Amino acid sequence: MAANLSGQTGPDLALGIALTDLPDGGKLVGHRDGEPVLLLRRGSEIFAIAANCSHYGGPLVDGLVADDTVRCPWHHACFHLRTGEALRAPALSPLACWSVEQRGDKIIVGEKRKKHTPAPREGDAGAAPEKIVIVGGGAAGFAAAERLRREQFQGAIVMISDDEALPVDRPNLSKDYLAGKAPEDWIPLRKEGFYAKNGIDLRLGTRVTDIDVRASEILLADGARIAFDRLLLATGAEPVRLTIPGADQPHVHTLRSLADSRKIIAQTGIARSAVVLGASFIGLEVAAALRTRGVQVHVVAPDERPMERILGPQIGDFIRALHEENGVIFHLGDTVTSIGATEIQLSSGGILAADMVVAGIGVRPRVGLAEAAGLATDRGVLVDSYLETSVPGIYAAGDIARWPDPHSGENIRVEHWVVALRQGAAAALNMLGRRTKFTDVPFFWSQHYDVPINYVGHAEGWDEIEVEGDIPARDCLLRFRRGGRVLAVATIFRDTESLEAELAMERGEAVLT
Repeated sequence: MAANLSGQTGPDLALGIALTDLPDGGKLVGHRDGEPVLLLRRGSEIFAIAANCSHYGGPLVDGLVADDTVRCPWHHACFHLRTGEALRAPALSPLACWSVEQRGDKIIVGEKRKKHTPAPREGDAGAAPEKIVIVGGGAAGFAAAERLRREQFQGAIVMISDDEALPVDRPNLSKDYLAGKAPEDWIPLRKEGFYAKNGIDLRLGTRVTDIDVRASEILLADGARIAFDRLLLATGAEPVRLTIPGADQPHVHTLRSLADSRKIIAQTGIARSAVVLGASFIGLEVAAALRTRGVQVHVVAPDERPMERILGPQIGDFIRALHEENGVIFHLGDTVTSIGATEIQLSSGGILAADMVVAGIGVRPRVGLAEAAGLATDRGVLVDSYLETSVPGIYAAGDIARWPDPHSGENIRVEHWVVALRQGAAAALNMLGRRTKFTDVPFFWSQHYDVPINYVGHAEGWDEIEVEGDIPARDCLLRFRRGGRVLAVATIFRDTESLEAELAMERGEAVLT
């Protein structure tokens, strides 16, 4: 998914536009020196920023302006209008900004401004740490390290990852990259040089075996010990593994890492048929990607409908129909009992040809380190509003963290990429003593062929789903209510309304009622 990044859309803003062409609250896309520029007007103030989101290039002219920010319509990144700073994931890079002046009845866009650099500042609670250790090389761990340096933290950062690859854009592993639409160059969140340049001691292929809480040290598999002033656990989740006969064969895959995605891609070159086990997000995104590559796909799952547990029966039926339109064959209410070299056996007695098998049957949080260290856990690592665990100075973020969600009023744990990024950034601020509560509304998106589904909020259960619009026509908004209160909103091609729902939840307002 990428926007048209050509810089020649609209007027040449160096020559100016009439003030009347940009009314209060208006947005207009033009260009300056070949770059696309978005003009926004709020009262007497006019802002000029890059027209496309720094995440996947979403068109910010279709986004939502709130206070001094603009939010991307695609994946809900948020940028400061005055500085271009990326305030909220999934965007990590800032937007360029230009100077603007009004000459009589014209608006003129001048030179590009220098990149904004936040000034160093002391923490608000106690002495600043000298050394921060991050365990985990996924979204939360990377976002924490990146934010620490963005905040001008001058101390040592050690980042431990048991993966062999640099931190990657994990959603792409089951979406565009797996489908062959995105080159591998897009996958690393930052190139290797970023870590050295920013003084981040990134240690790949390294396993942490223990946390010595009393000594404030972690123990590595090779026997080395690393001291810390603050520790962030961002160990993420791992796929649930199959335990049936034949599950250990080389053509049976799970998908979590870049290495996993590479193996699946390599096999698509020779495989004619694939069986995907599981009809939730990962399984069906894999199915869509494999169909894009021309592989015949069967989906086997015990569920009555795809994604029903999260998105309800209406979206579930739509998703099934969408995949069937693209050639996927479903075997719902069924399971696999054994896997052979070229076929699988179903519990219903059927046999399916399978040159390759991909299991997307769920993940479990990697909480072993936390449990062994005596941290409080409950189907995840328990943290407070500041993402601090039961042991002071040790924080947790991402797929392992169970936090008090102010919007649902419950302690929740979610396995969403954007949440992990945002929690990592929030944990960084709190490790610096900023005492910033994590109050972001959960958000995720799922992509199936050319159909994106955006979801804000969190509803583990509901007593009503209110449907607005036409689901089969791919133009809809669904509200998930419990006790009359909207807990979550799902949309298809209603990007502005998805952003408005997120903003309303943040403000504690009624959601699009």
